[in-house]
Amino acid sequence: MSALRLIATALMAGLALIPLWPGQGEALAQGYPNHPIRLVVPFPPGGPADILARNITTRLSEVLAQQIVIENRGGGNGNIGTDLVAHALPDGYTLLLLPSAVIANQSLYAKLPFNIQRDFAPVAPIASFALMLVTHPSVPARSVAELIALAKARPGTLNYGSAGSGGGAHLAAASFATAAGLELVHIPYKGTGPAVADLLGGQVAFMFASIPSVIQHVKAGKLRALAVSSARRSALAPDLPTIAESGMPGYDIASWFGLVAPAGLPGELASRLNAAVGRIVRSAEFKEQLQAEGGDAMDLSVEAFGEFIRAESVRWARVVRDAGAHLD
Repeated sequence: MSALRLIATALMAGLALIPLWPGQGEALAQGYPNHPIRLVVPFPPGGPADILARNITTRLSEVLAQQIVIENRGGGNGNIGTDLVAHALPDGYTLLLLPSAVIANQSLYAKLPFNIQRDFAPVAPIASFALMLVTHPSVPARSVAELIALAKARPGTLNYGSAGSGGGAHLAAASFATAAGLELVHIPYKGTGPAVADLLGGQVAFMFASIPSVIQHVKAGKLRALAVSSARRSALAPDLPTIAESGMPGYDIASWFGLVAPAGLPGELASRLNAAVGRIVRSAEFKEQLQAEGGDAMDLSVEAFGEFIRAESVRWARVVRDAGAHLD
């Protein structure tokens, strides 16, 4: 890195820490936004996070009457893009699509260059997505209870796939195993597609997967669905019970996404953005689109979303600890 770039980076980091003087936040809000907003998505293009970001920004651009530019900064399980926003100016023109996976990263990684509580300001939640517990048809289990009984009868032999170590699908299965007292074999893949392909081929016995990635295989009889991971049933499979309903009270694992900004964002800007996002997520059209993708809209105030993030940090820390998962 050149000397000039190092100086520029240091100046930007320093500016982000300078508090606003009284009334400056209100003044900024009056003319906000007067140029394009950058939304950093900490994952590559084409994935669930990117698709959701494009859906929400199309509508948010109309509500705010300003262009929103998506910047994909994948890598580090979401950590690289998250760190980028942590050091941006808190002026409302750089936002982060925060995934629950990054909340879990705080416990999965021994050291991170950012802290969610310290370095970010809550703006608004967008949506949550349940996972579906599916098995290969050859697995002699037609319910969660039968799968647990099978795993207990074959300790250390029943395997499950996931989209990668430390991801939502892995932690959902690990949490399931811990709660039920099971000894399972985890087989991580590089993405949901390869994992589902091996599940269809019978190389793995079961997995937790995003509903859109497996629902057609379930309808075709190529996979068997046992339950959904969230506290509520999914609109895509209303007859399918939750894991909590299936004999594991309190089990609730769902991935979610929301918008946050660098710490120091003026409250007036956070409130304006929250109102704009809330208008979108409350619309029947957006809710309908989310349900078709296996998701549910989330609608919380800035303060309530902040409390939600704090509670999720505690909950995911417990899930990671109980699962014994860690990443270097």
